[in-house]
Amino acid sequence: MIRRRILLGAAPLLAAPALAQHPLFNRPVRFVLGFAAGGAGDITVRMLTPHMSAEIGQPIVVDNRPGAGGIVSAEAVARAAPDGHTMYLLTTSNMAAPAFYRTLPFDVVRDFTPVGRMVWYDHVIAVNPSLPVANLTELIALARARPGQLNIGSIAVGNAQHLGVELFRAMANAPMTTVTYRSSPELVNALATGEIQVAGELLAPTLGQVQAGRIRLLAVTAPMRFPTLPDVPTSAESGLPDYIVRSWNAIAYPANTPRPLVEAMNRAIRRALGVPEVRQRLIELGGLPEASSPEELAAMIPREVEAWGRMAQIAGVERQ
Repeated sequence: MIRRRILLGAAPLLAAPALAQHPLFNRPVRFVLGFAAGGAGDITVRMLTPHMSAEIGQPIVVDNRPGAGGIVSAEAVARAAPDGHTMYLLTTSNMAAPAFYRTLPFDVVRDFTPVGRMVWYDHVIAVNPSLPVANLTELIALARARPGQLNIGSIAVGNAQHLGVELFRAMANAPMTTVTYRSSPELVNALATGEIQVAGELLAPTLGQVQAGRIRLLAVTAPMRFPTLPDVPTSAESGLPDYIVRSWNAIAYPANTPRPLVEAMNRAIRRALGVPEVRQRLIELGGLPEASSPEELAAMIPREVEAWGRMAQIAGVERQ
């Protein structure tokens, strides 16, 4: 919102009024993300937080803490005071982490209070345009013909994108070499420049390079084609009917956060997702907005941990 500053004689400039105070929030809220700026989670959060701030009457400060598959950032929030002023971007990477690590410094079911889901993000299999394949079937055939010669990229070990890539290699019997990157922008750039030939990633971070013609999508790994990409087939339509990998973003508080704070932040999520321009922009960026109640998210988390554990077994992932 642009405010005009008015000078009246020698009077000082008028100060912008503060946000209306909420009885439960008395200082800025820190929103911790386990990812670098520029990824799907970061894009989502920065789009929603201005509207969420308006609901709670306090600024929401985004704190990017990438690395270790989100373990360090999740532990920091799990140990924070349950006073509603520190929250975490809970994602499918947190659901996949128990499949990668023998021990974790937190329990994703026990140590967090679910607040609400925000957005679904489909995964895609993408290639550099110079790769001589037109679809997923041809990619698999090429990988089998050149075992170990094609590199397939993902972001850091231990998250949903990485497990999605390992699952693809196993289910397709496609002997490619996995290369990991620190962030989605680094991965997408590596694919666009030909440093790697294939990538498994969320749809959202790839769209800019897809539209520029620097990378090409072979398949969306979801039950249905994405609304704005009707020409990109699903993995099922491309010969891998059981390869369905989707991610989601949600908000969680530390365990034992009082219910009124949870309900207030859930209302903030719904307010943000209720803004037509926000919903449309999320879809344009490759997301499917869908709010949930705290109870729905709480029931979903253990199911997701179990599902990603099964996927890790199929992919042959060994715990570190």
